[in-house]
Amino acid sequence: MSPLAPAVRDSSTMLRRNLLHARRYPSLTLNLLLTPVMLLLLFVYLFGDVMSAGIGGAGADRSAYIAYLVPGILLMTIGGTVVGTAVSVSNDMSEGIIARFRTMAIHRGSVIIGHVLGSVLQSLISVILVGAVGVAIGFRSTDATPLEWLAALGLLALFATALTWIAVGMGLVSPNAEAASNNALPLIFLPLISSAFVPLDSMPGWFRPVAEYQPFTPAIETLRGLLLGSPIGHNGWLTIAWCLTLTALGHLWTTKVYNRDPK
Repeated sequence: MSPLAPAVRDSSTMLRRNLLHARRYPSLTLNLLLTPVMLLLLFVYLFGDVMSAGIGGAGADRSAYIAYLVPGILLMTIGGTVVGTAVSVSNDMSEGIIARFRTMAIHRGSVIIGHVLGSVLQSLISVILVGAVGVAIGFRSTDATPLEWLAALGLLALFATALTWIAVGMGLVSPNAEAASNNALPLIFLPLISSAFVPLDSMPGWFRPVAEYQPFTPAIETLRGLLLGSPIGHNGWLTIAWCLTLTALGHLWTTKVYNRDPK
């Protein structure tokens, strides 16, 4: 038997466990989905006319702002979904489930891999659901080619993977679910200070570099470019660099904490 076979088998088992757990207890996922949906509806229907004038100039209609807003909300959805992953991992730690798995004859890394794969799948499903709300209120991407749609999906999956590894690490080091939720708040807060809601050139000069070079802004601008045909520029490479860096750091951190001998 190939040495990879037990790892694949055990990781698949852990993935199935996490998906079943999410299906049986959907309240956390629904609560996290509520935030991006409410922000989407709030900014479109309360501020849409004013914001569309700022985005497209005088005479621009609300649809211009919907097109601008939805890509940012989709990335924000991923940030919110992985907060649930941090809480789930923290619950497994505090309830002794991970300690029990450590004593079993299973591939050691399968527990973490199951959480990561499950979180990425949940993130993509959440993005599809929020995207459906965006389409329902008027979002359209008529110029995107099938290759650009595939690239957009790949970007979302890569970004979800990067944030998931960070969230799993946060869950492992948090003493309880409440602490895990609080530790993961930056994953929800960062999109609020990105280009998700307003263009960078409308921000104060001292604040613009903070918003421009944090992980969410280049990912949002790249997604806009793929779906709406706007210039991507250097944002594509920045997005890949951020994703690979966060994935590597999150993996190293998570592995180190998980393999640490329990006290």
